[in-house]
Parts: sequence; C-alpha cells; structure tokens
Amino acid sequence: MVNCRIHSWRSTYSDDGECASELNRAVDLFNPQLVEAVRGLNRDLGADVFVAANTYRANFDYLANPHNYGFTNVKEACCGQGAVQRDRAVRADREVYAFWDAFHPTERANRIIVGQFMHGRTDYMHPLNLSTILAMDQEGL
Repeated sequence: MVNCRIHSWRSTYSDDGECASELNRAVDLFNPQLVEAVRGLNRDLGADVFVAANTYRANFDYLANPHNYGFTNVKEACCGQGAVQRDRAVRADREVYAFWDAFHPTERANRIIVGQFMHGRTDYMHPLNLSTILAMDQEGL
C-alpha cells in the first residue's frame, strides 16, 4: 500500500512537514482498490493466498498521535533529513524520532508497524494478520 514519508514532505510537498492533500487523496483512492484486488484474487483462487499490508494506516497512527507512541518528533529525521531540518547530524536520542532518514522509519517506529501487521486488525493486514497466517501454517491449513 502507499503512504506518506518525509521524502515526500521535503522534496514534493509542504515545508511545514505535512503531507500534501493531493497525495492523501490518491492514497485514499488507491489503497481500498488494492484490498479489493486482493479479495478478487483470493476469491478466484478459493483461498486467502494474497494479503495487503496497509503501511499508510500503520504509519498514520503514530504520525497523527506521536505522543501516544512515545515520539516527540515526527517531522524531522534522526539523521537530519526532515521537512524543516537540513543538517546531517545524527541525533543522540533516536527513540523520540519516527524516521531515521528521509525514507526509513526508526527501529521504534518499525516495531510499531510490525506489531500492527502481526497482531492488528484487518485494516492493517487484509484479510489476515501475520500471527493468524503463522498459526494457520503451523496447523497445516
């Protein structure tokens, strides 16, 4: 699925670190169509073979409510490539940053994303989360 990253903020969109409304609208149109395509493929095959991971939703949760996830900075990258910050210095407290660089979430953010994919609802992973898939695999289903 598609989502917004610091690189998009910095190179294409607003200087204040917000995702552009055009990008959000495009994502809102594309992601549900991808889920429908996955549903159709699975229906045609008669089994849940394909899954869609909603990275936009997983990222949006901590970007929209950073303090709920322990972040104090979601607009600047830990290594200095954010929407406002232009230097290249690596920050000492990486745990408070959501992004390592212009593209990659920090370890803390990745743990949140993986947690949603492993145990989250179907709005994160459709039609099944990874823990369900792994349990089914162990049972030989």
